[in-house]
Amino acid sequence: MRIDSYIEKLLFEYNCVVVPGFGAFLAHTTSAVIDAAKNTFVPPSKIISFNAQLSKNDGLLVSHIAKEKKLGYEEMLQEVEAVAKMWKQRLNQGESIELFGIGKLSQKDQRIQFQPENKVNFLTSSFGLSSFTANPVQREVMKEEIQELEEKIPFIITPEQRETASFRSWLKYAAVIFLAVSMAATSYRTYDDLKEKEVAAQEIKDKEVSRLIQEATFFESAPLELPAISIEVTKKQLGKHHVIAGAFREEQNAEKRVAQLKDKGFNAFYLGMNRYGLHQVAYDSFEDPKEALAFLKKVKATDSRDAWLLSEK
Repeated sequence: MRIDSYIEKLLFEYNCVVVPGFGAFLAHTTSAVIDAAKNTFVPPSKIISFNAQLSKNDGLLVSHIAKEKKLGYEEMLQEVEAVAKMWKQRLNQGESIELFGIGKLSQKDQRIQFQPENKVNFLTSSFGLSSFTANPVQREVMKEEIQELEEKIPFIITPEQRETASFRSWLKYAAVIFLAVSMAATSYRTYDDLKEKEVAAQEIKDKEVSRLIQEATFFESAPLELPAISIEVTKKQLGKHHVIAGAFREEQNAEKRVAQLKDKGFNAFYLGMNRYGLHQVAYDSFEDPKEALAFLKKVKATDSRDAWLLSEK
């Protein structure tokens, strides 16, 4: 299965896309640049890099592919991890991996090297903009050419006519400069208007990426809505801290997971659907965060390394 097209699509919206078990592709925003030596204007853009240390699953890529293919989360996680394993084997064998629209991966001295393609500008606020070159106005050269022309033609150009001709030439070049400045100003306004949208998308992503640096814990801003029938039947008093066993696209798969965990002796239950449209299953729920963290540590050691803690404010 090829996953590079899904990674490319997500890089337009997010600044970090993690391939579980392999590494993360990071997008860094750069401002517009004017190269005085080449008289070139380069619009704002995103520079893509790679970090092999950020390899823990944050759920973004797997959830996106599962939604696109309409498959279960756990099933898609296994497929993506298989791709990551295959990539590592190819790199260890000295092969390079071409990721269309993103760049090329290779390995040197047991370290993964990444060369970005730089053919696509992933910054949505700069969509449609490209680098352009503007030649400077050389007034002295134009003056010398006019004087040389006067010496050759059989009639006389008066100083007033020369000034008029120079003025018209100046107007032509002034129009070119005005057009270039207008394009730059338009690009800047577009960039400023869409920056807020990128910041909003980044806030969502930051909550997911925080699990790569902290204790695999993040906080939801609003409580999850539990099905009324589950509350009436089980009468379970839920705490604010839930040890999550998994998230599934289909509710039937979530119910099967609850049954499996109960067979193992866990006090498992169906927690509800999160804002990504996934049905969450919990090992147990706690009021005391210390008890929840202790239980999470135990579950990671005995049952599943992918378990994580979901806390509600």
